[in-house]
Amino acid sequence: MKIKAYLKPSCGWSNGVRAIFQKHQLAYEDVDIINNPTNYAEMVERSGQRLSPCVEIDGVMLADISGDEVEKYMLEKGLVKPVSAETDVPTNAPCTDEEHAKQRAKTIRFF
Repeated sequence: MKIKAYLKPSCGWSNGVRAIFQKHQLAYEDVDIINNPTNYAEMVERSGQRLSPCVEIDGVMLADISGDEVEKYMLEKGLVKPVSAETDVPTNAPCTDEEHAKQRAKTIRFF
């Protein structure tokens, strides 16, 4: 399975997507859309919208998606099997106030 995930470095939604891939022990390409304007532009072009996370699995783009939604898609398509492992972060939650503050202090905004 080829997975390309357009994610923010520090974000509740993005961390939830990462947690699902870790839970299922899946290799994926983690594409930073905050610090690299080319990556963000690619995400917008490929997904047709500006919200993240976006995850492309075997050529299918899942736009503005949570970790729970990614997992549901993969289970429904038979790409993964159910596992009982727990994640160390919520898989369907927005950024915390601390994460928002960190993003404002450390990231380069280009949109």
